[in-house]
Amino acid sequence: MATYLVNDAAVARCRELIDKRLYVLDSDWGRSQPDAEAQNAYLERHSWDDYAAWHLGLTEGANDETKARYAFVYGDLRRVHRTALIACVYRASEWRHKDVELAAHDLLQHLDRATG
Repeated sequence: MATYLVNDAAVARCRELIDKRLYVLDSDWGRSQPDAEAQNAYLERHSWDDYAAWHLGLTEGANDETKARYAFVYGDLRRVHRTALIACVYRASEWRHKDVELAAHDLLQHLDRATG
């Protein structure tokens, strides 16, 4: 099973997006999450650092600047999705990636406090 490090830059970026009110509170994450085509289109216009900032986890041992390196996407590459953060908490918890789970949980709490 893969192991993950928390992507501190992504945590900071997510918090920044929440503070700027760039979020979706109610979405069907299964339909909203970026598919491979959307990810590729994003990478054509943005850097790998920009792409990485949308992922709360960094896969240990995977090479930088590969999609395999980045995990636990929290938004649609434009806005944070509350349902994505919930999915990150759930998935990280399910597979016992405690640091990622706690980072996602803290972001979810920040979003919920911001939206009142």
